[in-house]
Amino acid sequence: MKLRMITWNVRGANNCDKRKVIKALIRKNKVDLVCLQETKIQEMSMGIVRSLGVGRFLDWGAVDSRGAAGGIVVIWDYRMLELVDMQKGLFSISCTFKSCEDGFIWTFTGVYGPTLRRKRESFWEELGPLRALEWAVVRCRDFNAILRPEESSRGGSLNSIMRRFAEVIEELELKDLPMVGGPFTWTGGTDNQSFSRLDRFLVNEEWDSHFGDARQFLLPRPVSDHFPILMDGGGLRRGPTPFRFENMWLKAEGVKDLLKLWWEEGSFSGSASFILAEKLKFMKVKLKEWNRISFGRVEYRKNMALEQMEYLGCKGENQQAVIGRDRSKK
Repeated sequence: MKLRMITWNVRGANNCDKRKVIKALIRKNKVDLVCLQETKIQEMSMGIVRSLGVGRFLDWGAVDSRGAAGGIVVIWDYRMLELVDMQKGLFSISCTFKSCEDGFIWTFTGVYGPTLRRKRESFWEELGPLRALEWAVVRCRDFNAILRPEESSRGGSLNSIMRRFAEVIEELELKDLPMVGGPFTWTGGTDNQSFSRLDRFLVNEEWDSHFGDARQFLLPRPVSDHFPILMDGGGLRRGPTPFRFENMWLKAEGVKDLLKLWWEEGSFSGSASFILAEKLKFMKVKLKEWNRISFGRVEYRKNMALEQMEYLGCKGENQQAVIGRDRSKK
């Protein structure tokens, strides 16, 4: 199946004219699910949802704002996604869906991160239990935090907030898919010359394996100081990512003894071909777990390094654009 989702910090959805603009963008991109952050709506209603969503077949869930701050709403087409469960927190809403086309079960979490530093640890702790979910996960978020210095035009050095953010992503075993259209999702400051990446979709390996060629796209920004992000699931792959034996494993001290131990540990009954197949499955599980503990998820770290290289290049392009604009004003 093909799955399309939008996440967008709209900076308020109380105004009727603004809701028309939001609805037009959702209609144009023909999405199956939309998550809006910072709605600033203290009591979401079906009437407001219908003024934002497109079509008659809508279902929704929301975390109401606290005064004029925060608020999240998730709206989906129930012909495409069947709600299995919903959990709400102070900063997040998690909806577990079963895809109507193929029965695939996955959890979507919409998040609006706190702007106050003293509330950040409570925010990270709220996300922690989501790791226990036994199915595929996708999370869209306005974290109000960046992952690396390169994700801000201000630059600077790696700080404690960035380190904690990276730790949470690794603990939850999530990854950041490629972003098309630019490296930054927010602009502000004097003459909009400050840039940051505060918004993103994060997915786990199972979700990424199920949907082929999934990518994030930065969309035009008709309102708000945040850009909408479109996640295009691409389509259904024929199967999970195949297991690969890494040559670097053979260079690890004691690995040959471990392989021998695991091979002898796996005990099965049946024909010779059945026993061989089961032993290989058993070895695959052992190797995956050993790799995660010993090498700290190499694929994840490799992807992070590649993303950092991409952001360095994109940041340079954006800085040149700002310099050019400043010179044209003089």
